[in-house]
Amino acid sequence: MRHRHACPQHDASSQRGGVLIAKELREMIVAAINDAVAAGEIPPVDAPDFVLERPRLKAHGDWATNAALALSRNLGRSPRDIADILARRLQEGTEAQGADGGAGTLRSVEVAGPGFINITLSQDRVLGELVRVANEGETYGRWSFGEGRRFNVEFVSANPVGPLHVGHGRWAALGDALCKLLEAAGYAVDREFYLNDYGSQMDVFAASVEARYLELAGLEFEFPAEGYHGAYVADIARALLAEDGGRPLQKPPDERRSELGERAYRMALSHIQDSMASFGVTFDAWASERELQQAGAVEKEVRSLIADGLAYEKDGAVWMATSRFGDDKDRVLVRSSGAPTYFAADIAYHLDKMARGYDHLINIWGADHHGYVRRMQAAMEARGYPDGLEVILGQLVNLKRGGEPVRMSKRTGEMVTFDELVEEVGRDAARYLFLTRSQDTALDFDIQLAVEESMDNPVYYVQYAHARICSILRYGSGKGVDLSEDVPGMEILRLLESEEEADLALKIFEFEELVRDAAMDRAPHRLTRYLEELAAVFHVFYNRHRVISDDAELTAARLFLVRCARQVIRNGLAILGVSAPESM
Repeated sequence: MRHRHACPQHDASSQRGGVLIAKELREMIVAAINDAVAAGEIPPVDAPDFVLERPRLKAHGDWATNAALALSRNLGRSPRDIADILARRLQEGTEAQGADGGAGTLRSVEVAGPGFINITLSQDRVLGELVRVANEGETYGRWSFGEGRRFNVEFVSANPVGPLHVGHGRWAALGDALCKLLEAAGYAVDREFYLNDYGSQMDVFAASVEARYLELAGLEFEFPAEGYHGAYVADIARALLAEDGGRPLQKPPDERRSELGERAYRMALSHIQDSMASFGVTFDAWASERELQQAGAVEKEVRSLIADGLAYEKDGAVWMATSRFGDDKDRVLVRSSGAPTYFAADIAYHLDKMARGYDHLINIWGADHHGYVRRMQAAMEARGYPDGLEVILGQLVNLKRGGEPVRMSKRTGEMVTFDELVEEVGRDAARYLFLTRSQDTALDFDIQLAVEESMDNPVYYVQYAHARICSILRYGSGKGVDLSEDVPGMEILRLLESEEEADLALKIFEFEELVRDAAMDRAPHRLTRYLEELAAVFHVFYNRHRVISDDAELTAARLFLVRCARQVIRNGLAILGVSAPESM
């Protein structure tokens, strides 16, 4: 189970303009317990932790709680007896609300099974929440508990030596959606891409490009033993040769290789940046390991660690005492050859991020980095940031077509690249489908399903619901019912009496708490599941009821209801970075 990240210095459930239904119900249950204690109906007891949730079965009401069962464990009394007491107290509380001239929150409270309490909301409470959805519009689902805190989210961070693969696409979709979720929670968020553009891999890349360049020029060449063999290397070399006409061939070999390597790196980086931009991901910073090294930041940090007693020399190398901070062993910072390790550079890089004023760092890494997490967190703890670095690990993507594995690109005969996938299925489908599973689960991405215009395609299903609602609203406007801004009076909204209308309204309200919980749990995939459920509930309502009829008031009420559904679908898709088309 993923650890939920607390909302610092805030009660997340209270950070809204209106009162959340769940928070209100929880407060009513606690008040009922306290009233029962004051009346001597149950012995003095603190309100226990209890579950309040939306039940799976409609017969169990709109909400259900196990508060009586939780109390019975402390009191040694029958949970059914306690449930009867609490149910009566809850009913009396809502009747008191009505006596004060307001609308009671609850319509009914029933005891079921061994002591569960099933709660059904009053119609006016449901309708009042719908009005809030309409009034808040694009801001519905946004929170403020993150205000005043700056987060840095680093994701993708592919090596700039070739094209992005589909796994990078998953991290791009995940990282950007997570950033949007955190922004919806009130955090200030910067997106960052870290470039591993220093060291032996860049030397090998330069040698590989040079070899292909010489080959294309018809000259003798020696391809490096550990070189990059992908067709993209030849493509880069071909582009360089076309650009310079062979001018670098007149230079000494070392100078030629350096120039070609630098230009190839810039070309590969530009391609990555273009890929991200076309995917709708804009990074606030592109951090460079090479710049850190050239500025002396890595060497300076190693010296500082030694001076602070956190690193030591042994066997000609420099080691950091990470085992003192929870790592399973100490780690090398500088090899006996004098070359710094990636670990040393990563420490300097993460401290540089903290020095830029961030309160918290989140990195999204592939699952193959699992063994690297503890040492980085140990280093951050050693430097005074015990909770400063959070790492999200993700599993790979399995490409399929009609259920059959896809291993090679038809065009190149090599690995299918991220760009090829997006070109075939489109940005919306790629972003949405990348987010249909938790990041700690391997994702099967079916290309054939992604391009289908059918209800089996989840992104099409959700977008179609939005487009259908837009069509309904356009038709209503053509009939003279324009609800683009107006909120009908309560007497009109009370015409929404059917079970399907209530189901749709209640599903709409789940969005707000879902956003909060998904932000706290770093779980944007929950939004895709929710949007599909909301689209399904809308389609049930639509198939059973005419939205636009001869009854003008009922038409106005139903148009208002579907407008609220459209707003929530639009808000959810916006967090996912997916468009909400008005026609399809």
